[in-house]
Amino acid sequence: MNDRTDALIEIAKIVGTHGLRGDLKVRPNSGDPELLLTAEQLYLRLPTGQTRMVQTSRRTLHKGQVLLRIQGCDSLTQVEQFVGGTVLLPETLLPELADDEYYWRQLKGLSVVDRQRGPIGKLEQMFSTAAHDTYVVKGALGEIMIPAVEQFILEINLQERVVNVDLPDGLLPDE
Repeated sequence: MNDRTDALIEIAKIVGTHGLRGDLKVRPNSGDPELLLTAEQLYLRLPTGQTRMVQTSRRTLHKGQVLLRIQGCDSLTQVEQFVGGTVLLPETLLPELADDEYYWRQLKGLSVVDRQRGPIGKLEQMFSTAAHDTYVVKGALGEIMIPAVEQFILEINLQERVVNVDLPDGLLPDE
């Protein structure tokens, strides 16, 4: 594998620090923290845009987030520069997904079409909760949050770049 030519994919956000020994609080983009808990080498994109390859010396789950300790960074002042940044991995290290699973990079920007109402906007953001992922769609009706559950998401068609949904009454802002 040549890391210089592999596309780097964002897998988590660095949301803060923890303790005085330089642990970073990291929130996975998906509900599954496994990649973060096993990766000994990863990339950090700082808020400045600079990307650095780092080795991890500690990885542990803590209150739904992952605490990462970076080799050579053993104090709060050394890791504060990373807060607000992202964690990246080479695309080749990401696991294969089941047919009904997708990486965020595949979904971002897809058109969202409701079965009864027609086009409602573009998929702009996603966040995870304890129960499920939630899609944030922006369009003419403003911002719409759609739980990414089987009862609302009918089909994701990557070829046509569309997400077909069946939204209940009351979920859209004009109702």
